[in-house]
Amino acid sequence: MSHPVPLQFQPVDADAVLTTPGRIALVVDEGGKLGLAGRKLDKAMKGALARYLASEAFGSLKSGEAADLAWPAGLAAEVVQVVKLERRADAAQARKAGAAIGKALAKAGTLVLAENVKLAADLSFGLAMRAYDFTPHKTGEKTVTGPVTVMVSEPEAVAAQAGPMAALVEGVFFTRDLVNEPANVLTTFDFAARLAAMQELGLEVEIIEEDELIKLGMGALIGVGMGSETPSKVVVLQWKGGPEGAPPLALIGKGVVFDTGGISIKPAAGMEEMTMDMGGAAVVSGVMRTLALRKAQANVVGIVGLVENMPDGRAQRPGDVVKSMKGDTIEVINTDAEGRLVLADVMWYAQERFNPVGMIDLATLTGAIIVALGHENAGVFSNNDALCENFLKAAKAEGEGAWRMPMGEAYDAKLKSRIADMMNVGGRDGGAITAAQFLQRFVKPETPWIHLDIAGTALLKAESVLAPKGATGWGVMALNRLIKDRFER
Repeated sequence: MSHPVPLQFQPVDADAVLTTPGRIALVVDEGGKLGLAGRKLDKAMKGALARYLASEAFGSLKSGEAADLAWPAGLAAEVVQVVKLERRADAAQARKAGAAIGKALAKAGTLVLAENVKLAADLSFGLAMRAYDFTPHKTGEKTVTGPVTVMVSEPEAVAAQAGPMAALVEGVFFTRDLVNEPANVLTTFDFAARLAAMQELGLEVEIIEEDELIKLGMGALIGVGMGSETPSKVVVLQWKGGPEGAPPLALIGKGVVFDTGGISIKPAAGMEEMTMDMGGAAVVSGVMRTLALRKAQANVVGIVGLVENMPDGRAQRPGDVVKSMKGDTIEVINTDAEGRLVLADVMWYAQERFNPVGMIDLATLTGAIIVALGHENAGVFSNNDALCENFLKAAKAEGEGAWRMPMGEAYDAKLKSRIADMMNVGGRDGGAITAAQFLQRFVKPETPWIHLDIAGTALLKAESVLAPKGATGWGVMALNRLIKDRFER
């Protein structure tokens, strides 16, 4: 597993900046005002730092952006990175500033001078998040970074604030690793084993094997994996940090470890990205890891359905009818609309067994949501305004794009089947919405529910503020925030 870069918080030592090797990152406000350590730097650099801060180049930087001054005279450091952060910066700007530092750490180590930064914990969080690098399958020279020291005015206070954030970084990295792994490594066996290993963190982990899933009547989920050599599984993770016996919040994840589309096979171009079709399950796993690491005072159950959708002589066909755990029958019009079949059974199982106070499912479910919202926002569908608004508020606070989408009976009517209770698709128009309408049929009326379609946000082809290109870990921060604000005692 990828681990966050270790951070040390220390009081400001102005003399140490002269002999520090590697990189020095100096955080300054829009006025270019220097603290004690900054003035020491400028003196050693014979006024070069002050001249830069008075320049048009520094003035053109936005809050959270940075520029490098290479091979500064009078210092042991190779680079002085000047990071601009406004005095009244919010958490998002502080994290962006930290990310500018985190994406360019040095082998010899990095010293961050943040003596007057009020949001130093958020800055360190952004640094740790952006320093992620997925390298287990690279055989050449790997990026190695030295120690990172953050000098602040009150190191103990900042370290205390950064503690829960470190648990969040661990959860995000766990999610990113899962999404980035190739499908020949992350099989249903391997995924389940990685989740079972989290028992050492205090999570209760139960793996439900395929024969038991058949006994439970999960015909919709089982149908998806019939063409694969690896058996389908459901993994249940419970964190019991709240009142004993109180019903939990349920997080449900689509875990299709590879999606060919089945008999309704996808085009070859871009199919390699379908290693990320277990993104919903990865987010659920990362949230559960975060809750355990920070000892959250809430009861939460995470349930993921792990399957592989392959074409084979045993694979289900378009036109097949499967029976869900709920008892409803589904005509499979398109075997590439498989995620909703997995979620339907897992969602019903969660409600039958745990009677949750609320249920949130996550899935890389439709290409239609990317057409609608691009890669900036996940689609949010809900039957409960209060829960939905709380989630949107949490997502906004954490800087994770989310946009509520409509639902309605007119969309639901598109799922009518001639030979079964419903079809699994409703046509091209409104595809993300009809997928949500399908899922809502497996939500009990009394269960507050949110469906998150993360097809556009789980994996990016370009870097984002807090992540390199590839897996983002979108959703771990927002859900952790929602649980903290709404469900912890």
